[in-house]
Amino acid sequence: MTAVMTEARPGDNSTLSFDVERVREDFPILKREVHGKPLVYLDSAASAQKPRQVLDAMTQAYETIYSNVHRGAHTLSQEATDAFEAARVKTQQLINAEHAGEVIFTRGGTESINLVASSFGEGFLEAGDEVIISCLEHHSNIVPWQLLRDRRGIVLKIAPIDDDGNFLLEEFEKLLGPRTRLVAVTHISNSLGSIVPVAEVIRLAHAQGAKVLIDGCQAIPHRKVDVRALDVDFYAFSSHKVYGPTGIGILYGKKDLLNSMPPYQGGGEMIRKVTFEETTYQDVPHRFEAGTPAIVEAIGLGAAIDYVSAIGYDNMAAHEAGLLAYGSDRLREIPGLRIVGEAKEKSSILSFVMEGTHPHDIGTIVDRAGVALRAGHHCAQPVMDRLGVGATARASFGIYNTRGDIDALADALLKVQEIFG
Repeated sequence: MTAVMTEARPGDNSTLSFDVERVREDFPILKREVHGKPLVYLDSAASAQKPRQVLDAMTQAYETIYSNVHRGAHTLSQEATDAFEAARVKTQQLINAEHAGEVIFTRGGTESINLVASSFGEGFLEAGDEVIISCLEHHSNIVPWQLLRDRRGIVLKIAPIDDDGNFLLEEFEKLLGPRTRLVAVTHISNSLGSIVPVAEVIRLAHAQGAKVLIDGCQAIPHRKVDVRALDVDFYAFSSHKVYGPTGIGILYGKKDLLNSMPPYQGGGEMIRKVTFEETTYQDVPHRFEAGTPAIVEAIGLGAAIDYVSAIGYDNMAAHEAGLLAYGSDRLREIPGLRIVGEAKEKSSILSFVMEGTHPHDIGTIVDRAGVALRAGHHCAQPVMDRLGVGATARASFGIYNTRGDIDALADALLKVQEIFG
């Protein structure tokens, strides 16, 4: 790849030289213009752009080895299976899972959470059992538990945040009790960027005998995650936020726990033997991968993992921390603008409101300057309600962003201020 000056092994986070301009050369879409202006992409929290290395890997797979995977006797099927399973091993190494079989391919982070709510929830939870989530959650980590509550009669408890968006660990601990069966919280808030102290959450939950699911969709693109060091039971994330393709995500789960859970869906691949009287099921990972998987998307995810691993998480984190600090300072200079979410520990997200201006109007006007950001409730309406805003404009940074991008945003926001006074 062209983004680094020094070769690195997958998973190696040693400090390498990082040149953002060389990184940007890997992303073809950044060469386009919008409304006659250079594209400034500040919407990576919704979905990150894809480097040429990922696009090329997927194109090559379609052109040279495409076939359905597993059980095929011909060469193409064997080669496609090798590439597909290699992506599973790369993911295992990325998060330091003990076994490759603990990596389940899903359609995305949302399905990963739904899988746990359905399989673990139906298999192990009963009326009166408690699931704790937090006020910071994306709808994908709220609605599945509400559906389970309606089906099974579980009790849903909400861990609070303060006015700055900090997760209140002491208040969370007070919610734990003898009926707590599962804690499901985000690692990093998609709407505010708040970082949750998940290691402590896991420790406290395990002390009560509860299992823990972490929604890592916003964490994996920005920080190294070690599921064994965390001792987390389930960890969910999406490919498309970590510079890979859409249509594929990951559920990590401890092997024995996954094998104890009933299947999520039925069909081909997840069975040992089928008769009209009885079906027996595979062990993980295939137990939870019914039907033809997202084959080329998995290969693309593997290429994305290679890409970020070669750059190194230390480099990515340092670059993005600099952008967050610079962006925070620039936005605070704009009269009438208020940053929403000022947690002590934050990732590279800036949510904000402007006096007298709806976030959708902000998004529309800055788009005319070529600046792409997101406006709305960000699939996190409860946190918007908690902080007293109906919606925010959200700028989110990736490895390809620069201070110049932030300057372009600030200039566009001054134009918004001119229009709305």
